[in-house]
This record gives sequence, C-alpha cells and structure tokens, in this order.
Amino acid sequence: MILGVAGLGLIGGSFARAYKEAGHTVYAHDTDSTILGYAMLNGTVDKALTFDNIKECDLLLICTYIKAAAEYFQEAAPHIDRHTVVIDCLGVKKNICRLGFALAEKYGFTYVGGHPMAGTQYSGFKHSRANLFHNAPMVLVPPKYDDIEFLDGIKKLLEPAGFGKLSVTTAEEHDRMIGFTSQMAHIVSNAYIKSPTAGSHKGFSAGSYKDLTRVARLNPKMWAELFMDNKEYVLQELDWMIGYLDEYRQAILADDEEELTRILKEGSDRKISIDG
Repeated sequence: MILGVAGLGLIGGSFARAYKEAGHTVYAHDTDSTILGYAMLNGTVDKALTFDNIKECDLLLICTYIKAAAEYFQEAAPHIDRHTVVIDCLGVKKNICRLGFALAEKYGFTYVGGHPMAGTQYSGFKHSRANLFHNAPMVLVPPKYDDIEFLDGIKKLLEPAGFGKLSVTTAEEHDRMIGFTSQMAHIVSNAYIKSPTAGSHKGFSAGSYKDLTRVARLNPKMWAELFMDNKEYVLQELDWMIGYLDEYRQAILADDEEELTRILKEGSDRKISIDG
C-alpha cells in the first residue's frame, strides 16, 4: 500500500510511523521542510508527497489544521486518482465533510470523514509514535452507512494503525458529542490552571490536580480553530457549564449547605448513572 500523509504533526507523524513500521510505502507533505526532511532522513517517509505523485496513493490522510486542511484538499482534489481513498483526521467534521463529499463527487475519488480518538498533551512530529492509535477508537463519517463491504474496505485500509474500534456516525452527531467529550474538557482544564493559586500548588496537589490539568497544555492555534469551527456546540456546552457553576457559587455564598449537598449529590449520581 502507498500511504499519503498531508501534515506531519503528532497525528500525521504517528500514522506515517505506523504504516512504515507495517511495511508500507509512505509519501508525506508538510509546510515545514525541516520536519519533512527529518522524517525522510530517519526513514519514516519514503518520498515527498506532491501533486504529481499523489495519484499513486491508495490512502491519503489529511492531518493538518482545519483551515490548512480545507485549502490543501481543494488544491489537491483535481490530482487525486479515482482509486484513492481520502480520509481527513480533523477533530470536527461538519464543514470538512461537506467539502470532502462535494470534492469526491466532482473528481470521482472516495472520501470518508475521520477522527482518530487518540493523542497526548504534546504536539509535533517529535512526539509522534507508531503505536499512538493502538486499541484507540476511530470515528468515521462515510458517504454511505449501510454498505458493509465498503466499510470493511475502509477498515482494511486502516488496519496498520491498530485501531481498537471503528465507530460510524454523522458529521452533526460527531460534532455535538465531541463538543462535550473533548473540546469542553480542554476549555475547562485550560481555564482552571489560570487560577492565581496554581503557581504554589506543589506539595498540595495529587491525582485530582493532575487529572484536571492534563490537557491544559495544548496547541493554542489548533484548538482555537477547532472551537471556532464547532462554535454552536461549544457555546451550548459553555452555557450549561457556566449555569451549573453558578449554582455551586450561589449555594456557597448563601451558606446553604443543604442545597450544596443536593447539587453535589446530583453530580455524583449523574456520574454513576452514566459510567457506573
């Protein structure tokens, strides 16, 4: 198989490493020639991905930031061969899927929206690794949902990455859920660490602090683009969060221990009912 990777950050770099380790040929593109050069020098990438050789790819993975992904996809689309399957790996789906399905129809290749549910608080090719996706979920937004043979073909193309489960959904449902499970978690963590008290936490913090602040360290530009692209659902989650936080504040301000106990139990019960 010939894999094409556009964007050699944490995600694209990890895909490149995984497929190369599995014995496949890897072409890659990155706007930073130093990163591309290093990836070729260490053997992860066989050849630079260009619009001249992109037609040779069996699978093309777009792993750049949102705005760059849309621009690259539109420029690359006329050069993509009909046998090639294109999967974007962006953290939001609605807008990129709308573009991807339109381009696929116009130029005759196959496009599937994708979101590998794996990562770390670190970014960049230097933190990529071949086993990043091992047993992780991969969310897919296919052009057709009832074609088992088609989905099985996509599964086979993704096998070298080592995903544990492939989930199929719509772009709308993906963005609604990811606004809560991922994007909101990053906002809360990033806001929490801004407390003036945080600077003197050492010696007073343990698991709770580590759990809540793990994703406070993030790639600001990338996450800003993700939040803005999913504005509707991010704002919805933020409004709910602000409302619930105000309930705690009001109960404490009013010395209402009974009400505070009630809303704390409400949250605890909710966690148990959802996750056991």
